[in-house]
Amino acid sequence: MPFSSDETPTPRQSVFRERREDAINRHLERTPAIYRGSIRIHPDADEWSRLRDDAPLSLFLTGPIGVGKTHTAWQASRQWLATTIGRTGRMPSIETWRSTALFDALRPDNRDYDAKTLTRTLQRADLLFVDDLAAARVSPTGWTQERLYEIFDERYINRRPVLITCDVLPGQISHIVGDRVSSRLGEMCRGGVLLLEGDDRRKGGVAA
Repeated sequence: MPFSSDETPTPRQSVFRERREDAINRHLERTPAIYRGSIRIHPDADEWSRLRDDAPLSLFLTGPIGVGKTHTAWQASRQWLATTIGRTGRMPSIETWRSTALFDALRPDNRDYDAKTLTRTLQRADLLFVDDLAAARVSPTGWTQERLYEIFDERYINRRPVLITCDVLPGQISHIVGDRVSSRLGEMCRGGVLLLEGDDRRKGGVAA
């Protein structure tokens, strides 16, 4: 239960606050150093992260290279985490993956991950964040696309949110993830496709 800074928190409130701070700090530790700083994000991304009643369940951030999609996504995921803990009182699980690393991990010959175990983990996570979904220069194998379908279909039918960054729209990634995943992402992110505009910040520009 929220309480003002003028009130003395109860032992239960203190424990709850400590758990929330611990969860956010652990998430920060997993965040790449360049994305740990707080930034002002687009109002629509902010509304999604704070679970506004009229906000979409999932968020698909798109736009040119360098406009701040990934930085926005990491900031939004931290806010989503804090909001979810505040609303439910439990610690949600967040899986964060760069797409190229995810596709590699799902390969049947990968020795670091068991594809079936990883698939179940990604199906059940409270939030799945995949960064730079169209980054792969070579399309995943049929096996990997099948695992992607299993992951996103399970999340689709159980209304579990996804957070995606990509430099093209959901309908333009079927050559990467397959037609079935592309279709489901289009519906999961309906109303939640957010175009970020601006110059390439890595070249000194400022994103919108």
